[in-house]
Amino acid sequence: MKTFSWIARIVVALILVQTLFFKFTAAPESVYIFETGGMEPWGRIGSGIAELVAAILLLIPRTKVIGALMALGIISGAIFFHLTTLGIKVQGDGGTLFYLAVAVFVFSAALAVLHRKEIPLLNL
Repeated sequence: MKTFSWIARIVVALILVQTLFFKFTAAPESVYIFETGGMEPWGRIGSGIAELVAAILLLIPRTKVIGALMALGIISGAIFFHLTTLGIKVQGDGGTLFYLAVAVFVFSAALAVLHRKEIPLLNL
């Protein structure tokens, strides 16, 4: 389980971090996504910062569960907009962004379940 945890954390962190270049440089695809959702530029920049924080937290052993929960929340919003406003395929990407979001969701949820005893609110 320890190996799975590390692999899942690295996969989620890499997916989150690889989108930051596009968000922080205002790449046309990223601007399109957030304009369509009515959240450009604050949503693009804000989600980029949140994703960076989540990725860092995932890679620190003591904060991995907080990072997983944070990634789960962030990516839930992305999936919501894909299913309601954007569609699965965005600007001819063949659904790549959506499928990466689903992968982040699944791995983050698995991490949250795997490390549920470390969730601060559940240990009161």
